Parts: sequence; C-alpha cells; structure tokens
Amino acid sequence: MTDGGATVPTPAGPATRSSVIRVGLATVVSALCGYAVLYLAARDLEPAGFSVFAVFWGAFGLLAGAANGLLQESTREVRQAQRVPTVDTGPHTRPMRVAILVGVVAALAVAGTSALWAGHVFVESRLLSVVLLSAGIAGFCMHATLLGVLAGVNRWGEYGTLIVGDATGRVIVAIATFLIGWGLVGYLWATVAGSIAWLILLVASPTSRAAAALLTPGSTMTFLRGTYHSIAAAGASAILIMGFPVLLKATSTDLGAAGGVVILAATLTRAPLLVPLTAMQGNLIAYFVDHRGHRLRALLAPVLVVSGLGIVAVAVAGLLGPWLLRVAFGPAYLASGALLAWLTTAAIAIALLTLTGAATVAAALHRSYAAGWIGATLASTLLLLPPTNLETRTVVALLCGPLVGIAVHLVALCRNPQE
Repeated sequence: MTDGGATVPTPAGPATRSSVIRVGLATVVSALCGYAVLYLAARDLEPAGFSVFAVFWGAFGLLAGAANGLLQESTREVRQAQRVPTVDTGPHTRPMRVAILVGVVAALAVAGTSALWAGHVFVESRLLSVVLLSAGIAGFCMHATLLGVLAGVNRWGEYGTLIVGDATGRVIVAIATFLIGWGLVGYLWATVAGSIAWLILLVASPTSRAAAALLTPGSTMTFLRGTYHSIAAAGASAILIMGFPVLLKATSTDLGAAGGVVILAATLTRAPLLVPLTAMQGNLIAYFVDHRGHRLRALLAPVLVVSGLGIVAVAVAGLLGPWLLRVAFGPAYLASGALLAWLTTAAIAIALLTLTGAATVAAALHRSYAAGWIGATLASTLLLLPPTNLETRTVVALLCGPLVGIAVHLVALCRNPQE
C-alpha cells in the first residue's frame, strides 16, 4: 500500500497469536485503569454522586462506542486493500481525513442539540459536561480511526500503545482529582482525558504517522456509506455497553443511591468480558477478514472461549461479588450474589453479540450488522419500561435484548457464508 508515493511496509499474513497477546496485555492495563477510575470515583463520591458521574461516563462511552464504527470500517477497508492489492488508479480515501470530518460534525451535533437533552441527562455541571463531551468525541473519532488503520496493517504494538495511552490519561487525571479533592468536576475531566492520546502517538511514532497517511480504494462517499452503517450499529452497541447508565436514567424517574449501586454492579460484572472484546475489535475483524471463506466455523472458537470464561465469571460474581463490592467500595454499595451472577450472565450475552457483530461487519454485511445491534438495543429499551423493580428490569433487559441481535447476525452470516 502507498500513501500517494511513499510505500508503507505492511506485515504479510493473517493476524497472529502474538498480536492477540500484545493487544491482550494492553487491554489488561486499560481495564485496570478503568477499574481504578471507577474505584476512585466511587470512594470519593457517595452513591448518589457516583450515579451523576456514571451517567456522564456512560454518555461519553455511548458516543465513543459509536465512533468505534470508524475503527471497524477503517480496519476492514485497510485490511481488505492489504490482502487484495489494487492498481493505484481511481478514487481513493484517506481514513484519517474522514475522521476529522466526522469528528467536527459529531462535536457540533452534540453542542447544537444539547438544549434538547442535557437538562434530562446531566444533573450537575451541565455546561461543562456538554463542552467536555463535544471536545472528547471529536478527539475520539481520530483515536478510533487511527486504531483501525493500525489494525489493518498489523501494527499491533502501536495499537496497544494507543489503547494504554487513552486509559492512562484518564487514570492520571482521576488520581490527581482524588488527591486534591477536585470532586465531581475532576472526574468529568478524567473521563475525556484520554482523547488526545492519538495526537501524542502521532508526534512520537513515525510508523503511526505513516499508517495515518494510508489511502484506501474508493471515494470518500463510499467510505462514509460503510462508516454510516458501522457507526449506527456501534452506537446501538454502545448504548448497551458503555451508555447503559444513560438508558437506565432515561427510563427511570430517579435513580438515586439504588441506581448508583446497580450501575456500579453492572459495570464491574461486564468489564472482565467486554473491555477485552471492545479493545480487540481490530483483532477480531482482521481475524474474520482473514477467514472470510468460513466465518461461521471461525466464529466457534472465540464463542467457546468467551462462554467458558463467562461461566467462571458468573461463579465468582455470585460467590465472592457481594464481599468484594462491600470491601472495595464501602458499606453503602450492597448487592446480592444473585444480582451479580445474573448481571454477569447478561454480560456473556452482550459479549457473544459483540463476536457475531465483528464477524458480520468483516463480511461487509453492514445493514445486517446495524440491524442486529439496533434490534438488541430496542428490545432492551422496551424491557426496561415495565413497572418492575430496578434490579429485575436491568437484568432482563441486558440478558434478553442481545439475543435478538445475535439471531439477526447469525441469519445474515448463514445466508452469506463467504464473500
């Protein structure tokens, strides 16, 4: 591949086990940093205050998750171009330039529409929350696209470095907030602090700059069409994963202290499965592109791994979870073993939906990919509406909603088993 003249060396062959190990190690660091931020916020803020922070954390996670559609489409386009070299004629697109456009539009959309929704979502520091959300999502669009092009050319070392840079930026600000007593405002800044990690990496790494200059075949509009579907699906997935506190707030009159406990419990029980899978989206899509002739068979191995790890996590959550929650976060955070076990079971369902989604987007089945995630999100939203207690409807929504999306993805893959 070239960047308009200068050749960018790309390792040949499929994504290797070493790439999974590299990204896996980066994911462990990222997960620990995420836990650290949540721990510091929960210890520093009472449950009601933590629920306010968690809603902003979820709002940014929702938008960042949607921006991961740029990661998915960039990975697929760059990977496909690497595997099937084309003559350097016709229209081409530079994914990082598209990311700038999408980032600016996203920031303006958040700021421009904030009067319609901010009052219902942000209880405190409303103006600051909107400003940080706008700036943070603009930066994250660049972050996600750079991750995608790095994954597309097997630059897993830089890929992992970018993941770690994002996570450490957040935890550094959170630690400073905890030490100086900055309170809620500091944790809002910590949430978006990692959004400049992409810029630091570009300044420090010539290899990353070369990857950022890559071109992909096709016009910008063609790239944007694929990105549109990926962002729509990624946005729906983000509602269920990072943005769930926002959805819970929107379907409840007042979360209060009980909401803070449920949100923290849901976040902690899903993180062991979903944080690695989210961080390894580039690996997964590259893996399914490399196995495009038999994607359903290729799906079996990661499904078995995730299911096995999930069963262990359910047992640990049910037996030790209440004690760990109480010891780590204080006596105000009380949850039963049954609730934690069911929330972990629900995390398995979302993890499996993430796997089928990666296989579907790798097959360029953008409409089916989006339909699966949107269907899962709509089903979960409807299941949050009945007037049952908060714990029950949270578990039912997170467990049953993803099954709809899994079914949609599997039907699409069965109808289109190979390119």
